[in-house]
Amino acid sequence: MYSKTVTVANEVGLHARPATYLIQKANEYKCGLWIEEGERRVNAKSLLGVLSLGVVQGTEICIVGDGADEQEAVDELVRLIQSNFNE
Repeated sequence: MYSKTVTVANEVGLHARPATYLIQKANEYKCGLWIEEGERRVNAKSLLGVLSLGVVQGTEICIVGDGADEQEAVDELVRLIQSNFNE
């Protein structure tokens, strides 16, 4: 298991479009991926799950991976979030 914490900096947080980018990237990997915010943990490959967190700008989340390509997957999702979803 591998995890990293990142702060969501884009204006809309993990709303529809950024969440879609995140899920598309997460689905490129074979490992299990989760997003943790506070006490909640959701599947990073599920749009409904990610949107249900209601992550807004400035929220600190933890990306967790478990599987063969976990480190690469987590690092890539963190990069995507840090880049403000390339917007």
